[in-house]
Amino acid sequence: MKKLILVSMLYQVTDLVRTIAPELEGKTVTYIPTAGIAEEVEGMVEEETSTLESLGMTVDVLEVSTASQEEIVDSLKRNDVIFVGGGNTFFLLQELRRSGADQILIREVENGKLYIGESAGSIISCPDIGYCAEMDSLEKAPDLTDYAGLNLVDFYIVPHIGNEEMGEAAEKAVEKYSSELELKAITDEQVILVEDGRVEILE
Repeated sequence: MKKLILVSMLYQVTDLVRTIAPELEGKTVTYIPTAGIAEEVEGMVEEETSTLESLGMTVDVLEVSTASQEEIVDSLKRNDVIFVGGGNTFFLLQELRRSGADQILIREVENGKLYIGESAGSIISCPDIGYCAEMDSLEKAPDLTDYAGLNLVDFYIVPHIGNEEMGEAAEKAVEKYSSELELKAITDEQVILVEDGRVEILE
């Protein structure tokens, strides 16, 4: 039974996430901040860690672009929850593949481990991430040869609808791909919950 919680910005929806997943209290979470490394977001890891801790979790930061294979396997298998943060989706996919973390992550989620994705971390769960070129720079991932995502869901999420900085790019993605892909566009205040094969947009 797969359970995924997909968001634009976790700190904006913590109350909602707490309601959806009260079981988070007391759990350990693998936090993958890799997408944000490419964007050089200052203080992001500290802020995200604080948000995860506010949900009652103990945080284990796993930077897959620098972690050893042993560290990756241990963290993803040992901890109760996987949280993949925002940033550049193409760099994230490149590093998940290069490190082999992608296959371990997929297996863990398919076996029932809760996955929480934020922005790039949400997009990476889709069948393919090419559509997010409207939002992210391809140049950050020079070694990426194709854009096949983790395929944890069968739709394509567009985060940040209405966001002051990223909303315009999100709207462009919707305009460009709405006729050919099953898009689910959400604001920063909405959550996509995938559970038992059901998909709901909550706010």
